[in-house]
Amino acid sequence: MQLEFGFLLGPPDGRYIVRPTADALVESVLVLSTLGAPQRARLGARRSRAVDDAEPEPVPTSRATVVSVTTLSSPASWLAGVDLDAEVASALSVLNRSLRAHRAAAADPYVSEVSRERALVVRVGYGSGDEVADGRFGEAVELPRFATGRVKRSMEAPEERFAALLGGREELHPAEELVLRARADLNAGRPAEAALQCRVAIEALLAAPGADELSSHRDAVAAAANAALSGAMPGKHAAVLEEAVTAMERALKRRRLGA
Repeated sequence: MQLEFGFLLGPPDGRYIVRPTADALVESVLVLSTLGAPQRARLGARRSRAVDDAEPEPVPTSRATVVSVTTLSSPASWLAGVDLDAEVASALSVLNRSLRAHRAAAADPYVSEVSRERALVVRVGYGSGDEVADGRFGEAVELPRFATGRVKRSMEAPEERFAALLGGREELHPAEELVLRARADLNAGRPAEAALQCRVAIEALLAAPGADELSSHRDAVAAAANAALSGAMPGKHAAVLEEAVTAMERALKRRRLGA
């Protein structure tokens, strides 16, 4: 599984073993490489210079290859019948795990996770580890560019709200970022982090008028957050958090629409 992005991901190029715990079996190997990067002067060697026009700077392409360690008895049959969407989701999970690890290791809050929509190219195929890491396959398919298309005009009018937020005509509610982070954590299978985000988000929403319907989720979210702090997150909390995040998303939508 291979994805390419038109920006630097963050972690250094190399090959990394991926497994859930130190004593567990290897799940996959993540190969990160940078293609077409312009030569960079040594740090501090460049000085400011006058320019007459602004030419676009050439940008590198980051390639992330997730190599499964599973041996395929019939690679061609596997490729013909594989669930491509599931393969992409699995590879993105590995890649985003690496980006999260780099964000923590580098103490850099601006390292962001990625989605299929941001990928320039997505390939699924098979071959030897060295072949695939170098962009060569025994056989592969390149998936069509994942395009969300232009958002249909609706009552929410996200483009208009973007302009309003940027122009200071509207303020961003603190809970909006928190709910988005909670949703991302849930989608990535991180219930403990989602619980902690939810705990603050629901309190922020309940502090404002018009969100009384969220009070029914308050105790359940608090219990999930306490479980996260104690290091014990039973599976039942995932469903509770999903319901709470969905309810908060609805509440924020109503707030945006002025309902």
